[in-house]
Amino acid sequence: MRIIRLSLAAALSLALPAQALAWGGHGHRIVGVAAMEALPEEVPAFLRDPTVIADVGELSREPDRSKGAGKIHDSNRDPGHFVDLDDARRVMGGPVFQAPLPPTRADYETGLRAAGTDSWKAGYLQYSIVEEYQQLTLDFAYWRVLKAAEKHAADPGRRAWFAEDRARREALLKRTLGYLSHFVADGSQPLHVSVHYNGWGDYPNPKGYTTARIHGPFESEFTRANVTLPGLKAQMRPFESCGCPVEERTVDYILTTFEQIEPLYALEKAGGLEAADPRGVAFATERAAAGASELRDLIVEAWRDSADSQVGWKPVKVSDVEAGRVDPFDALYSVD
Repeated sequence: MRIIRLSLAAALSLALPAQALAWGGHGHRIVGVAAMEALPEEVPAFLRDPTVIADVGELSREPDRSKGAGKIHDSNRDPGHFVDLDDARRVMGGPVFQAPLPPTRADYETGLRAAGTDSWKAGYLQYSIVEEYQQLTLDFAYWRVLKAAEKHAADPGRRAWFAEDRARREALLKRTLGYLSHFVADGSQPLHVSVHYNGWGDYPNPKGYTTARIHGPFESEFTRANVTLPGLKAQMRPFESCGCPVEERTVDYILTTFEQIEPLYALEKAGGLEAADPRGVAFATERAAAGASELRDLIVEAWRDSADSQVGWKPVKVSDVEAGRVDPFDALYSVD
């Protein structure tokens, strides 16, 4: 079970500064920082503030740091860090992993149970990414409305409240960015998207890949020793707009990572994960850079999508508030 797997990874990390979970603390931190530093000028300027960038880097580790809160907490959240695809691209022998995704986790669960498994065993990383993207889009929409309302407000009291609520929203945005960063980075690590998550396991293995527990050592010790922020940033690709729903983009992203599972095992077999072997360094750096690139792109896409959103109750359109056509105070302050 994945809970046991993560417990073993955590045990391996007790003597280390950061937990050996996901990319490990170092990997998650630099993926978040690299993505934030690569944001274009079209996003709000406060996101490029060095303190905000550092905060997002630290908050990128938070979904791992929250582990251990309790049995219900951990059993619900731990499967959100992975999805186990078999060699036929099926989720643990069940539904084929492809677009379009089942529209809800309940629909996903129905398909898994029909195959004799469930999302607690198979994981639901794809939904973690989509959920945080949707939250980020909404957070940006609220920020847009508050910023515009602060500018247009004639009443000093309302203007002050808009400014205060914008500050609260900026704090929430950092949290959302950290969580999105974490799950996107998980999606760039091949061992988080495969049934071969910690050794090849009890599956046909004609090429003789290792059955040793390689998960923690690869993503933590090896990555911390060899993957640097400058090296990661140098490998980031240019911005790419999907022009498609985030669900479709997320499936493509995870499948691209899945294609690297056998190359990772072949690399290990050839000795490429020993010490500072340049082959392993290049592989780990490329994978972390893929995560940072995807995160940057999703942040930009969420910012663009937020312009067409609506917020509050009763809902107001972002475009109406930004144009000065609507005072959103009642909708935001909740004058029911």
